[in-house]
Amino acid sequence: MKIVIFGTGGVGGYFGGRLANNGEDVTFIARGEHLAALRDSGLYVESINGDFIVHPVKATDSPSSIGIADLIVLAVKAWQLTEVIPQLRAMMAEHTMILPLLNGMEHMDTLLDMFGSKHVLGGLCRISAVIAAPGRIGHVGIQPYIAYGEWDNSESERIQTLHHIFSSVSGITAEIPNDIQTAMWEKFIFISGTSGVGSFTRLTTGEYRSDPQARAMLINAMNETSAVARARGAAIAENFVEATMQRIDNLPAQMTASMQKDVMAGRPSELNEQTGAVIRMGKALGVPTPTQEKIFAALLPLEQKARSR
Repeated sequence: MKIVIFGTGGVGGYFGGRLANNGEDVTFIARGEHLAALRDSGLYVESINGDFIVHPVKATDSPSSIGIADLIVLAVKAWQLTEVIPQLRAMMAEHTMILPLLNGMEHMDTLLDMFGSKHVLGGLCRISAVIAAPGRIGHVGIQPYIAYGEWDNSESERIQTLHHIFSSVSGITAEIPNDIQTAMWEKFIFISGTSGVGSFTRLTTGEYRSDPQARAMLINAMNETSAVARARGAAIAENFVEATMQRIDNLPAQMTASMQKDVMAGRPSELNEQTGAVIRMGKALGVPTPTQEKIFAALLPLEQKARSR
């Protein structure tokens, strides 16, 4: 299977690196110094599951030069989607699958509208990984997990093929959820809450979960997103937020979300695609989101400043 990793950051670099290290035909799309390092020295992954290097590496900044892909793993920032969509077409044929690993839910509306479920799968991942240096990925926390499924949850040969590939790779836990849409919403409830509260408070996971006011803000934010998800038809359990808080209480204390890292570094972030998306969907469905709106209002000036540079 010819696999393209579109976006070789922490997520794409780790999962794509594991696939390539397992002998799969993988091409990475990257830019700048990161691309130059990949071509020169290969992809080095420092992981709590064991370090490894892939060399040589197939890498390019030109999607149109790759040819037709069987699978495109979409691992860009959610706010880059509009820029990326036209570049996908050059790599697509009738059989091409797109596996999005973006944070959020609105990207699925966009991708399904553009390409349909014939090409677009549901997908999500859980990992804490970053570009540690050009050509080098640092996997610093969370057991890497990836899930995928047909958007209507039907069984298909192509999903079984994907599962055979991913489940045979060491350093990855792979799953076909019973309901991929619900699984994606559950991740979004978690990530939009922790990203928003972490960015708002500038505290680590261990700090904000131990602070009564910040903890209450997190619970309220996740309850609001849960209400939006249920209004969109997702089967979110009534005790989901309570169970998620138990999970958060067991996360590494120094952990911070990727959106928080970007906000605190003054970089463009996924504020609009996470917090903003909850607010937009809530307004469209008549679901109140006051906590999310408070977070968004506080962070928007920083986001605007980051994007004006």
